[in-house]
Amino acid sequence: MSSDPGTSRDSGARGTPSLAEALAAGPLVLDGGLSNQLAAAGHDLSDELWSARLLAERPEAVAEAHLAYFAAGADVAITASYQATFEGFGSRGIGRATAARLMASSVELAREAARAAGVARPLWVAASAGPYGAMLADGSEYRGRYGLSVAELERFHRPRLEVLAEAGPDVLALETVPDTDEAVALLRAVRGLGVPVWLSYTVAGRHTRAGQPLEEAFGLAADVDEVIAVGVNCCAPEDALHAVGTAHRVTGKPVVVYPNSGESWDAEARTWDGRATFDTGLVDAWRAAGARLIGGCCRVGPETIGAVAGRVAEAR
Repeated sequence: MSSDPGTSRDSGARGTPSLAEALAAGPLVLDGGLSNQLAAAGHDLSDELWSARLLAERPEAVAEAHLAYFAAGADVAITASYQATFEGFGSRGIGRATAARLMASSVELAREAARAAGVARPLWVAASAGPYGAMLADGSEYRGRYGLSVAELERFHRPRLEVLAEAGPDVLALETVPDTDEAVALLRAVRGLGVPVWLSYTVAGRHTRAGQPLEEAFGLAADVDEVIAVGVNCCAPEDALHAVGTAHRVTGKPVVVYPNSGESWDAEARTWDGRATFDTGLVDAWRAAGARLIGGCCRVGPETIGAVAGRVAEAR
């Protein structure tokens, strides 16, 4: 594994520029919500493992979902490992060795989709590491403050991050982080893994979901060499622009932004409420504010990502 956090082990083998190098050259397009694409294909995701369950039961469906986004114009696929943890798999009777294999398979499934896409442009894979609250499957990632110390959160995250890093992604996506305690834990947990990361908070207004000012939250990543991008995801589209500008101003790093459709998640009813407000017209403003990785999160599908790709192509 490369000791340079800006270069992935697999990128050099494929003659593809590292993601950090590509971001220096211009904006890239992220995929959209993996869960909604899987649901649209008829898969039941009501299980507490969410899309991670399909790593064991229908891996080909995961690859097909990634392929739909690559075909729509995405440059980067985010793996189905957001809710994949040793603890979550263990609660279903899946041992650690098998759980590790399933987590690693999420990276290969995205690689498989990239190969199947058959496009001339470079494609990259981001291994998703969701927050501790995702494992609880009760909406805690939209609140944070789990009652755990930074050290306890680091011990939770490090083993799965080691497995994902060893699988050879281009970047680790530390995503939907609700508070600064978990961000500190994650930034400690990625030390020495040899894979670059992006750090992405879920926010409400001008604060993290746990209520910390975004200047403080983004500042944690400013001097961390492993972090090649910082930003927001799984938030309302209208909250993204201020966050993008703040992230860029505080860190000077490329910014990642992939908000939800604008609907809100009801954890108790396990359903989405409200109306979609994701407007691809926002892409230009996000890019002007410093965004270099632009896509969508929950309920944003391939059609919308295709429109995002069109806006980004115009910017290039």
